[in-house]
Amino acid sequence: MGKIIAIANQKGGVGKTTTSVNLAASLGVLEKKVLLIDADPQANATSGLGFDVETIEYGTYQLLEHTMNAKELVLKSDSPNLDLIPAHIDLVAIEIELVDKDKREYMLQQSLDSIKDDYDYILIDCAPSLGLLTLNALTAANSVIIPIQCEYFALEGLGKLLNTIKSVQKIHNPNLDIEGLLLTMYDARLRLSNQVVEEVQKHFSDMVFETIIQRNVRLSEAPSFGETIINYDATSKGATNYLNLAHELIKKNKEKV
Repeated sequence: MGKIIAIANQKGGVGKTTTSVNLAASLGVLEKKVLLIDADPQANATSGLGFDVETIEYGTYQLLEHTMNAKELVLKSDSPNLDLIPAHIDLVAIEIELVDKDKREYMLQQSLDSIKDDYDYILIDCAPSLGLLTLNALTAANSVIIPIQCEYFALEGLGKLLNTIKSVQKIHNPNLDIEGLLLTMYDARLRLSNQVVEEVQKHFSDMVFETIIQRNVRLSEAPSFGETIINYDATSKGATNYLNLAHELIKKNKEKV
């Protein structure tokens, strides 16, 4: 059975989509079968894998509406062992359309039941909000990865997200774990970056991934070419960081079995 991992933080610009796309690609390179679900109306994970968002007709919207099944929505990417359920701007409307439905928080969970055994990992790139889309992702997931950028406002809003996770555990999904906090956009030359790393590790210790994602020009450039960092520049620091993260995730989950 595939492990479903939501990648969530209501703050924008923390490296959430970068992590979703490149962790998924790295797991694929390590011969794990991976499905990436783009649950963000900005559809950056979709374009980051080289798909033209303008030509996308079906995706996460239909998955949540239950008008198509998951297997019908899967697209094959150019990255090894990596499939995608894409997003489109129409996804913006889903929060309003689901609001009157029974068990609206469980729509994604129900849709993934038919497909979760086909993959080793299913990653969900969440929208930068704590709305119904993210709630569906957390209810469907086995665990959550929280990217935290190594900048001044790093911990702002983290308490709110952790409280949301607690309430999801209490009401909708008692089996939801925190897979780990992932430090991103780290610059070893900056004292502030090092202070944030120290603070996060001091407060959350075992919850923090050992792998830290460093600031890297190639990592920033890759999405504009519609490529993962592995395809764009496999020798870059960014590629090394995400491959290390994939190794750490696989090892962590072997230990839990």
